[in-house]
Amino acid sequence: MSSSPWDRRIERAEELAAAIPAAAELLRFYLEVARFQRSVAQAALPSMALDSPELERALRPHYERLVCLMQRIAPPEAAGDEAFLHHLTVQPYAEQQARSAATSRTAVQPLCPYCGENPVAAVLRPEGEGGKRFLLCSLCATEWEFRRLLCPRCGEEDPVKLPVFTAEQFPHVRVEACESCLTYMKAVDLTRNGMAVPEVDELAAVALDLWAREQGYTKLQINVIGM
Repeated sequence: MSSSPWDRRIERAEELAAAIPAAAELLRFYLEVARFQRSVAQAALPSMALDSPELERALRPHYERLVCLMQRIAPPEAAGDEAFLHHLTVQPYAEQQARSAATSRTAVQPLCPYCGENPVAAVLRPEGEGGKRFLLCSLCATEWEFRRLLCPRCGEEDPVKLPVFTAEQFPHVRVEACESCLTYMKAVDLTRNGMAVPEVDELAAVALDLWAREQGYTKLQINVIGM
């Protein structure tokens, strides 16, 4: 596999699109988004604040290119959602900046220690004979350590109120729910599948999102394609 994180995501999405027919259409949409975002990441823009007018101006040509792409491949409600399109354009720049800033991975807090955004998923990475839980930022893709039994939304820590749900189809992806605030997020367990790419495997397990919503849970943070 390539050493580029964008290439790894694209390769994994192609692999999962072939392996999971029910998620193939969604993953093909993501592939278009990922290729666009890779081009933004490769643009080598200077360092600017994420909320600065200068960054907005620098990213404008990319945003306009994305608008054209979405008009071709996305449903009308997504193609016309300016906040969604802005997020897709800023996200790869934010990720590049966060990676170069070498943000601490041990900041035990519910929001990203680099950009302050919500986590989009949890990641269980091998450590010793088990796995250590990290949260994955929805904007800059920073990972930071977080307690296994703690809801990032409301702080609930009673194990009885923090159920975990799994499905045979996705043995390495699970739903981590909270009965106190009725939110959930998905966790990608790299101790069970070391080939998984968290950003992509979280998308591919969209069936778990549909199930969780049927049970009355609300996702803590939607992912890069609005699910």
